[in-house]
Amino acid sequence: MSEPLLEVSNLRVSFPTRQGVTEAVRGVSFTLGREKLGIVGESGSGKSMTGRSILGLVPPPGRVTADRLAFRGEDLRTTSDKRLRAIRGSDIAMVMQDPKFSLNPVMTVGHQIAEAYRVHSRASAREAKRRALEMLAAVRIRDPERVYDRYPHEVSGGMGQRIMIAMMLIPDPALLIADEPTSALDVTVQMQILAILDDLCGQRGMGMIFVSHDLNLVASFCDRVLIMYAGRVVESCRAADLHNARHPYTRGLLDSLPRLDDNRRDLPVLTRDPAWLTDGPAAEAQR
Repeated sequence: MSEPLLEVSNLRVSFPTRQGVTEAVRGVSFTLGREKLGIVGESGSGKSMTGRSILGLVPPPGRVTADRLAFRGEDLRTTSDKRLRAIRGSDIAMVMQDPKFSLNPVMTVGHQIAEAYRVHSRASAREAKRRALEMLAAVRIRDPERVYDRYPHEVSGGMGQRIMIAMMLIPDPALLIADEPTSALDVTVQMQILAILDDLCGQRGMGMIFVSHDLNLVASFCDRVLIMYAGRVVESCRAADLHNARHPYTRGLLDSLPRLDDNRRDLPVLTRDPAWLTDGPAAEAQR
């Protein structure tokens, strides 16, 4: 079996507070190959913090520890800041939820994509522009030449997210972390963005961590799923088996989803069990 892209063992992220140390991520473990791994949970479950910790983007005074955190066999816990900066973008890329907070408002989108390419290569300005136009076409933007010269405020939310995907993928990374990339988009545009991500992952042989709160979306898009609750992985399974999940938290989330054939007068309210915080080992997803 080939070496996994990413190995995470007993990952913990903690923050000091006035009441003591609070753990946002508590003992998360998984491996990732060239596949799409979904991480699902409520707001505050630790799913986004898990993705950020892989890239060393946990803000201070947060503290990240792990028994193992390796990308292609390289230990990310001990790598230098310079090496980690080189890994970001060129080897591991991250797409955030709202592109308007990630794009520079005073630069055209084309120049920002080209700049991302030149940072990670020795390409000339002409070559970087050519590659930027190719990436705009790859994310299905019509008339890339025209969009290249637009500013972020001149594009729609869906187009802005396509531009962010183009910018993150232009260095040809091996792993993409997508943190709620479609949550701010309407359903039609959401499906278009997912189709683009799926095609590009297949064409480039990338691995992907797809962070979301939408169970149905993850079940249809990803290969495997981790369910997080209060910083822990409480269940892991193949995406195709998600609707047959066994953990009461996962079952509660699934039962709370409305259905077209639903005759229930009220949707059930998820009742949490304090034992979910302490009982049983954290689930570990293996390739």
